[in-house]
Amino acid sequence: MEQATFLTGQFLLAMPGIGDTRFDRSVIAMCSHDANGALGVGVGAVVSGLGLHEVLEQLEIAPGVAPDAPVHFGGPVEPRRGFVLHSLDWGGQDTLDVAGRWALSGTLDVLRAIAAGTGPTRWLVALGYAGWGPGQLEEELTRHGWLNVADVPDMLFDTPVQKRWTRGFATAGVDPRLLSSQSGHS
Repeated sequence: MEQATFLTGQFLLAMPGIGDTRFDRSVIAMCSHDANGALGVGVGAVVSGLGLHEVLEQLEIAPGVAPDAPVHFGGPVEPRRGFVLHSLDWGGQDTLDVAGRWALSGTLDVLRAIAAGTGPTRWLVALGYAGWGPGQLEEELTRHGWLNVADVPDMLFDTPVQKRWTRGFATAGVDPRLLSSQSGHS
């Protein structure tokens, strides 16, 4: 029996014409994918006008040494729930190691550590996530909509937000300008 291929630690790129405006030019860091479903955090867009300091103040955490970094649009599910994707040099009570490539934390301890200067060396903050039920993502991957690519964690931490989508396609050897926004039917 052939083993299923799961996408934990990879990136999903929205194809042109995905058909859902919430995901136009999306780049999703896949943090968990198994037979029970999938969870990814969007890293291809930021929430306009919202910085980390405002989020910390809402949570009654003094910003301390944390830069006022932009907050990413993680996805349409639970848009008020926060996540931090970060380097593997820090771990908290509920930190999830994502295939040895990066980590995911969703509790306040990581934000407190970032503000105190004792957190991970590399990180980004996102609100919301993208989620799929059992088999749902696999089904979506058979239609025109998503391309999955493996890339190094630099995609998250060293590539400017506005360049992640095109970088992902370049990693796959695809020029997104040549892609059609329509799929064929036979």
